[in-house]
Amino acid sequence: MNQTTENDKNIDVLGIGNAIVDILVQTTDESLKELSLTKGSMCLIDEEQANNLYEIFGPGKQSSGGSAANTLSCIGQLGGKGGFIGRVKKDKLGQVFTKEIINSGAIFKTSPCKDGPSTARCLIFVTPDAQRTMCTYLGASTYLEPEDLDLSLVERSKILYLEGYLWDNPSAKSAFIKAAELSKNAGTKVALSLSDSFCVNRHRESFIKLIDQYVDILFANESEINSLYQTTNINSSLNNIKGKCDITAITCGDKGSIILTNEKQEEIKPYHFGKLIDTTGAGDCYAGGFLKGLTSNLSPYDSAHLGSKCAGYIVTQLGPRSDIPIIEKINYYG
Repeated sequence: MNQTTENDKNIDVLGIGNAIVDILVQTTDESLKELSLTKGSMCLIDEEQANNLYEIFGPGKQSSGGSAANTLSCIGQLGGKGGFIGRVKKDKLGQVFTKEIINSGAIFKTSPCKDGPSTARCLIFVTPDAQRTMCTYLGASTYLEPEDLDLSLVERSKILYLEGYLWDNPSAKSAFIKAAELSKNAGTKVALSLSDSFCVNRHRESFIKLIDQYVDILFANESEINSLYQTTNINSSLNNIKGKCDITAITCGDKGSIILTNEKQEEIKPYHFGKLIDTTGAGDCYAGGFLKGLTSNLSPYDSAHLGSKCAGYIVTQLGPRSDIPIIEKINYYG
């Protein structure tokens, strides 16, 4: 692969992730206990379990989702150009996902599966305190292969954004690593979201190796970074990750976030735009604002403020994607 110049990079962020349709349901703590679900977690389920939960709770609010896809949607609403690589099936939910990711302005060319499991879906249970508990059926998204990578998109992108959830799928994991290798050759920065502390527990050693070898920008929340280094102390985790990435962004819920670069460590305040309704997608939108800031030549700290604003706004509504362009609701630079 020839080294791509900065002038050739006309895509801000290329995301690779699970192509999922979200089904949001408002429920109670008691219902979660009855189903033996750990509040605030993400667990993987099979198609039969997904169908059973759907029958219990009903259709809910349905929209295109998936962590990296949510981030790309936010970037598009901020005026950025994105691309997405992920696998759906040629079915009704696959059509929903395809239509919505393209409408967000992202390039999406991955061919749908004609056979095999149905399009992935995530049942998201939102409790009155705005916490979300996710049950995810990965379905067709597990059929992502290294051959599905559009090399031209990798070359044309300023940043490649990878979601840690992909690590649960061996074939997608292979595509993940290949994309990271291609990015290094193309001068594309590699960003990784650790996605979920349970995901980190399953793949701790390989995540650490991936960070050491490829990752320039790391996103995690407190529980994820503490899980990575098997500690309960955020300062200990920060000392462990120091110097491993150019930028590390740790989200801390209503306390804001912490940004760690080679130069310094800085705390970023949270932003509030109204009543807290649903935390689904807060981390995804934080990453979206942050990455859009970086590709617009903002400093890591100004980018973090933009990410914090996006997260602060998205939690005032149900679902991980804004009903109107986020840029209309936040002050981009202030």
